[in-house]
Amino acid sequence: MKPGFSRVAAILLAIGLGGLVPQLHVLVGAVRWLIVAMLFLVFLEVRRWHQHVDRSHARLLLANLGMGAVAWGAGWLAGGRDVALAAFFTGISPTATAAPVIVGLLRGRVAYATTAFLLTNLAIACLMPVVLPVVLGHATPAAFARISGTVGVVVFLPMVLAGAVRAVHAEAAAWPARLRSVSFGLWVAAILFVTAEASHFLRTEAGLSHPQVFRIAAVTLAVCAANFTLGRVLGGREFGRECSQSLGQKNTSFTIFLALTYGSPLIALGPTFYVVWHNLWNAWQLHRAGCDQAEGRGDEPVPK
Repeated sequence: MKPGFSRVAAILLAIGLGGLVPQLHVLVGAVRWLIVAMLFLVFLEVRRWHQHVDRSHARLLLANLGMGAVAWGAGWLAGGRDVALAAFFTGISPTATAAPVIVGLLRGRVAYATTAFLLTNLAIACLMPVVLPVVLGHATPAAFARISGTVGVVVFLPMVLAGAVRAVHAEAAAWPARLRSVSFGLWVAAILFVTAEASHFLRTEAGLSHPQVFRIAAVTLAVCAANFTLGRVLGGREFGRECSQSLGQKNTSFTIFLALTYGSPLIALGPTFYVVWHNLWNAWQLHRAGCDQAEGRGDEPVPK
């Protein structure tokens, strides 16, 4: 089995196990620290990323922010406040930590996706304390301070720690390359706990509206299709593949955590469904790429 397929299988297995064993929801509090650990490893190896900034990165960032607003509006039209918030947390999610990995498996420019990850995650982390209270309907100084503290721990703490460790021990920049499987395992664990939380909520919430859940699933599927399609357009002929992946593959662990912290498990279903949608698309892309390479029709490798 190819590495790309085994990873997708592991993700889908985590989703299935989480759905079947809702008792694991008691571990959902660990998601915060799993994200911190994953980002610490990413920040350890990031150096001279600014050398790979392209004008399309600015378009990608604006599209990422705009998708949050568009998804929020579409959610309101589809089902009201809860669907709107579920769609917002889905659309505003920044580029996933695993996006550079998938881009590499698709023989694309890994440096482009890494730069997209940094730009979108840092920009959205800075904006969340301002945007989130407004979207949630309680834009107060207390809400701003609380969300700032949450985002600071999840995003900026691992960034500062990674910089400090790299400054003291330069060889630490090589750790992430040797710990790829560990980082992937942390991501799969986060998906498992989040899915278990969603499963527990669906099983125990007596007054849950099943049509509402269906609307959330449908809206997030539409957001997923729009992201991958728009990204390919924004990236143009040179960076279409990389921009599509960077806009379409989302850091849902971050926004699921925020949705659970400041919203509800129902709202968190938005980015949770997105985990399924974007990984199904990744599985199809990897399948097609494998078929093309087997038949000798694959693209030539491009500079990383």
